[in-house]
Amino acid sequence: MAGASPSRLTWIPIGAGVLGVVLLAAVYLGIVSLAESPAHALDLFWQDRFYVVPILLGFGVQTGLLARLKLGTAAHVARAGAATAAGGGMSTTAMVACCAHHVTDVLPVLGLSAAAAFLAEWKVPFLIVGLLTNLAGIVIMLRALRISERHQAQQPAPKEAVA
Repeated sequence: MAGASPSRLTWIPIGAGVLGVVLLAAVYLGIVSLAESPAHALDLFWQDRFYVVPILLGFGVQTGLLARLKLGTAAHVARAGAATAAGGGMSTTAMVACCAHHVTDVLPVLGLSAAAAFLAEWKVPFLIVGLLTNLAGIVIMLRALRISERHQAQQPAPKEAVA
């Protein structure tokens, strides 16, 4: 990873991962807060913490790995980015499934009752799929990072300018 300092290779991915966790948590808490209340959002978070926290952390790891990969070479970034997007989308869907039944209390006019009931009934399977999607995304990211670093190591060193 020519040109990237070790501290940059460490702190940018960590910052990206933390930001990913915070933003996904904000989406989750925001949806529940809008549907019910902030207090209920925190209660629901605590109730589902054994699913929600690993999903948040898995998404944060994926985001950090993607940032680390982008600091290196452009190779394999598209595939890794797709894995992060898929993981983030599934994570958000899984966590929204936790609170979707509350949407019917607030927005019955929109005809979301059947969809919200479906998501509420299948909450745990959605959360498990969200966890598995995160794990698959992490594996894809680690593989892409390993391939990228191996490719970088095989590149000849740049020639020094002769004065």
